[in-house]
Amino acid sequence: MALRSQPRPTGWPLPVATYMTGVVFVGLGAVMILLGVLDAVYRENATGFLVGGLLGIALGLALRRLGNPHAEPRRAEALFTVALLWILVPALGAIPFWISGNLAPLDALFESVSGFTTTGASVLADFSTWGYGLFLWRSLIQWFGGIGILLIFIVVLPQLAVAGRQLFFAEVTGVQKEKITPKLRQTAAMILRIYVVLTLVCFSVYMATGQPFFEAICNALSTVPAGGLSPSAESFAAYSPVSQWSGTLFMFLAGIGFLLQYRLFFGREVYTLLRDAEFRAYVAIIGVSGVALAGYFLFSGTYGLEPALRHAFFQVTSIVTTTGFASTDFGQWALPAQMLLIILMFIGGTSGSAAGGIKVIRWLIAWALVKRELQRSLHPQAVLPLRVGNKVVSEDALRSVAAFITLYILLFAVGMGVIGITENNFFYGFTASAAFIGNTGPAYGEFGPFGHYGSLHPASKVVAIIQMWAGRIELIPLMILLFPEFWRRLRS
Repeated sequence: MALRSQPRPTGWPLPVATYMTGVVFVGLGAVMILLGVLDAVYRENATGFLVGGLLGIALGLALRRLGNPHAEPRRAEALFTVALLWILVPALGAIPFWISGNLAPLDALFESVSGFTTTGASVLADFSTWGYGLFLWRSLIQWFGGIGILLIFIVVLPQLAVAGRQLFFAEVTGVQKEKITPKLRQTAAMILRIYVVLTLVCFSVYMATGQPFFEAICNALSTVPAGGLSPSAESFAAYSPVSQWSGTLFMFLAGIGFLLQYRLFFGREVYTLLRDAEFRAYVAIIGVSGVALAGYFLFSGTYGLEPALRHAFFQVTSIVTTTGFASTDFGQWALPAQMLLIILMFIGGTSGSAAGGIKVIRWLIAWALVKRELQRSLHPQAVLPLRVGNKVVSEDALRSVAAFITLYILLFAVGMGVIGITENNFFYGFTASAAFIGNTGPAYGEFGPFGHYGSLHPASKVVAIIQMWAGRIELIPLMILLFPEFWRRLRS
């Protein structure tokens, strides 16, 4: 006689959030167990991975049992699920850094949040103290975070037919949340396909340009998600010029939305890409900034022609896409060059991409609004639809952009104040806050591309963690947690 499964508890609050947290914990726990075995084979300290893996699987199985994947989450629960996962998952992922990496608990959480949010900021001062397992784990969590923690599980769990739709649109970045196909799982699967293929190609190119095998793996896993944490203490300055040019190309691709990448590489829709207003602006920003910076280097005698072009386009692309790799110590550049990079920290990649930041489309909408208001001052009675390219922007999208930019600047200012005061340095506070909330990574001074954030005051690290978390989930899921009405809706 077959054993009957026990009925799932009824009335359990937040069934989808509970179930998804459990599923993700089981998945990450399994990955940590595998890395623990790898560490044991190489006779490295596998304790952190084994403890984290067993804890993740145990908690995950319990949470899965309590949750329900077939429930239909309301908008409030979907946003709560995204906000919850993007802090609980890094907390689990911090265990190997804490136990095996010998980091303090707060530093381990900082490193883990930085990895999952693809920020690329690190507290690690001595790279020689870590083995293969920890560097591979740090690169893997960037790869998981770049595509989105939830998207992978939407592909592999057909039972999320209803809940997956709400979770997908709550996690995907940008203003216009589009699908490649009418079926959500097909859309998620195609995004994952692009991501995997681009990672494999990136790894192959890095190997061909002379990067060591292990570093090529880690750098590919960090480049495609626009992460920026390299196993080399000197980032891309440790590699050949051709590797740096290759890095520039793949960082550029990482800043393009997955929808456009799919249409380019699998649909061969080159014309669709070229007529997209956001893509054209993205190319123009990188192109103009790269040429201007290279020109400054040439006229100031900083570099010759090829190094000037290489370092200019590498750093411009790295900052715009919020990757954070470095081909040289740009903290040593003259003030005009540094100022350009600081401005670019507030741009970001295109919507729906792995890149962080405000995103190009939001700046285009903001500029279109400014132009419309100037035209309206001349023609008060005219009906002037807001357009970006050949698309009309809805008033809902306009309100969303205005709210996002306002919250972004507010959180940036708070972070700048706290970090500036605790570190007793306004410039550090300004650049570090911009790097954290934009998920860019390196800032300036001791927090530059070849430095680290280990010396930050604990209060600054807490603020940095909140900013990195908020920047990755695009602020709204975090900020609504402050509203009492949200909690009433969640309980109802």
